Amino acid sequence: MPTDRKKQKSENRLEGPVTQVPVELPSRHVFVKCPSCHRVCDEDVLSENLDVCPRCGYPMRVGARRRLAMTVDAGSFEETDADLMGTDFLQFPGYADKLRRARVRTGENDAVITGVGSIGGCPTAIFVMDGEFMMGSMGVVVGEKICRLFETATKLQIPVVGFTVSGGARMQEGVTSLMQMAKISAAVRRHSEAGLLYIVVLTDPTSGGVTASFAMEGDITLAEPGALVAFAGPRVVEQTTHKRLPQGFQRSEFLLEHGFVDRIVERKDLPAMLAMLLAFHDVKPFLAPDASTHPELLAHEPEPVPEAKPEPGKPAFAVPVPMGVGKREPLSSAITNLAELAANDVLPGALGKFAKQAMQGQKADQPQDDQKAKKDEQEQQPVDSSQLSAYERLERVRSAERQTVLPLIRQTFDGFLELHGDRYFGDDEAVVAGLALLGRRPVTVVGTERGQDTKERIARNFGSANPEGYRKSLRLMEEAQKFDRPVICLVDTSGAYCGIGAEERGQGEAIASNLVALSGLRVPVVTVVVGEGGSGGALALAVADRVLMLSGAVYSVVSPEGAASILWKDTSRAPEAADALHITADDLVQLGIVDGVVDDTGLGTKEFAHRLAGVLEQQIDELSKLDVDELVQKRYERFRRMGVDKLC
Repeated sequence: MPTDRKKQKSENRLEGPVTQVPVELPSRHVFVKCPSCHRVCDEDVLSENLDVCPRCGYPMRVGARRRLAMTVDAGSFEETDADLMGTDFLQFPGYADKLRRARVRTGENDAVITGVGSIGGCPTAIFVMDGEFMMGSMGVVVGEKICRLFETATKLQIPVVGFTVSGGARMQEGVTSLMQMAKISAAVRRHSEAGLLYIVVLTDPTSGGVTASFAMEGDITLAEPGALVAFAGPRVVEQTTHKRLPQGFQRSEFLLEHGFVDRIVERKDLPAMLAMLLAFHDVKPFLAPDASTHPELLAHEPEPVPEAKPEPGKPAFAVPVPMGVGKREPLSSAITNLAELAANDVLPGALGKFAKQAMQGQKADQPQDDQKAKKDEQEQQPVDSSQLSAYERLERVRSAERQTVLPLIRQTFDGFLELHGDRYFGDDEAVVAGLALLGRRPVTVVGTERGQDTKERIARNFGSANPEGYRKSLRLMEEAQKFDRPVICLVDTSGAYCGIGAEERGQGEAIASNLVALSGLRVPVVTVVVGEGGSGGALALAVADRVLMLSGAVYSVVSPEGAASILWKDTSRAPEAADALHITADDLVQLGIVDGVVDDTGLGTKEFAHRLAGVLEQQIDELSKLDVDELVQKRYERFRRMGVDKLC
């Protein structure tokens, strides 16, 4: 009976017309688990945050197309060699099926996308490796497409920006895949010898043959936080050494500490950072015709690529970016372009902030510590250096009360962008170096930093550089020469560090290499001794066209304490030794060692920084008028004549 009643109720419900009532179902939520903090996050929220975990900041892996959309100016990218496809030429077991499945799954023909576009209005050749296609492994197609991109960039006289993600050479293509390392490296060399910029962004994971070739061949190397970057992966290292690896081994922070990365940049800041670097390297916006009217610009031509720059006065190739029609603009226009885009809220916040500050004469890339930033800007009490003895001046420049080099750089230059690493062993915090604007002119700035409190002074080794510091400065000076950028050195050090590790890693060789390189550097070099100039450790940054000193600075062959100890076995006679050594600015001008003295009254104030900037601009303007060969010859003659008039 109960069964019949249920049946009757069911039939009654079906009688008459059926009315469909729309029901609003809740939207479907997809959750993603962060591989770092293991928290779950809504997929939509994650996507809005550029696939970076909103809880711990871990940047998750993204596909090549999404990476492009995050990076290039909207509508500017023109893909090259999109139809290039590889084959199973070795008949490797299962490879043909793997290729087919990877193409179906990703919609790409292989593991890299190449093309030409613009970043921050600057024309750029771009490659983005795709980790979703066979883990970004490098086969013939990857090698050929990247090689062609560098050849095209060399022809067009434009920089290359590359995003790497790869498990290494593709085993299914045998030794042929290995040869792509050499092939791309040769194309990178030709591009570099043409005086062009190559920026690499290392993403997770970059390993094997890619790390051992084009991933480590950039002029500037950036990395995302936490990215695994290795030649041999962690599992291989553990199996080979039978040792457990330390926490963070082979991650990007590890590489920064060991000198192989210039900066670690969060994903949201990458477009801004790339645009800043392009502007600093004199990559000027092209005002070019539409790509459809010049398809030959994007077509690969297999003929040999000239290694030299275009002849003077000969127009460079145009690049299809949506900037109108016209010709190359001067560098100041590249910076102005950034400011205009920032004013119109076209650029991301970090780049907009940089551009506006640079145009307003303010300083970008300020310290993260607000209290330290305020301390840097505090005005110091003026002191008349002429009333101090030589040893009193030395004591004053060593004092923690005196402004050090890093805050002076931030006050004197616009948009200082510090770069790190010697590419051999480490990053020495005693030497700060990077790119900046002196007025409207990009310059390379190198300085020795003592630190502003006890903790920082210990971290920076009290301004006494290790070999890594001098090798970092040499790397950036050579980079400045490649891009025809003046070098400014600010010296404040008691001398090069004397320690077991420093000797093991070649302290003397590192200083000697700087002396040789600086003597022939083909760009203007100006050095200012702003505090203590101690022996060879100071000279390693002072083989310059013009050497200036602040009025309260000192410059000596040896510390007065060392001289007193060696000569008289009595360190209490250090003041006497200081006078005998003639270490003051006025003494050294008379000896012909120093070219001029800058009054350091008001050191630590904006007024002094403005005055110093004016002096530096004047020196660079004068030196820039010289022919390169004349510049180098005059530098040689400057040091050649030192001491000659003191001979009998």
